[in-house]
Amino acid sequence: MRVLLVDDQPLVRAALQMVITDTTDIEVVGEASNGAEAVGLAGELASGIVVMDIRMPGMDGIEATRQITTATGSAPVIILTTFDDDDEVYGALRAGASGFLVKDMALDDILAAIRTVAAGDALIAPSVTRRLIKEFAGRPAAMSPRRAELGGITHREREVLTLVGGGLSNTEIAERLCISVATAKTYLPRLLAKLDARDRVQLVILAYETGLVSPSS
Repeated sequence: MRVLLVDDQPLVRAALQMVITDTTDIEVVGEASNGAEAVGLAGELASGIVVMDIRMPGMDGIEATRQITTATGSAPVIILTTFDDDDEVYGALRAGASGFLVKDMALDDILAAIRTVAAGDALIAPSVTRRLIKEFAGRPAAMSPRRAELGGITHREREVLTLVGGGLSNTEIAERLCISVATAKTYLPRLLAKLDARDRVQLVILAYETGLVSPSS
């Protein structure tokens, strides 16, 4: 797996570089200190992953993520930040990030996240789900849910989407619905296709935007 590290702090990049060097399946192929550099390098990154900070001078990580994920044949982006601002969390997810992690997570967990996203899945740290809840809790009541967008899914698919929106893993969903993990996994591609969503992250966002999952859930 080829990784592009994007962070304006050289020490952060060096720490990640050091950890990744000890692995046999992940390789750092480039570094960038701001969003503009990241966009340029990402275009040259074949079959790779971008690990992106949010707050950087010039073009920030949210705009860089938006430009990278909308490009043809784009590399998936994992946001790695300290979560100083809830709006930034939501903005990065809306920009198309496939993963969202905190810098104080165990390094092994960060490596596991890179592997998860490289395998085509999306990953949201539990703390991110809590941030999403707070973000929607603060929205004006006038912003009514758009439940009509869920009209094409079955009752069971709606149950799965609700649990995905709650931040549950496939294993946890299987346990909650008393089905096998393999069966739980089959619902994800169905939901992605029916709801025209790119990955698990977008399903979480959709679950909140449609009101299927509420801040008090």
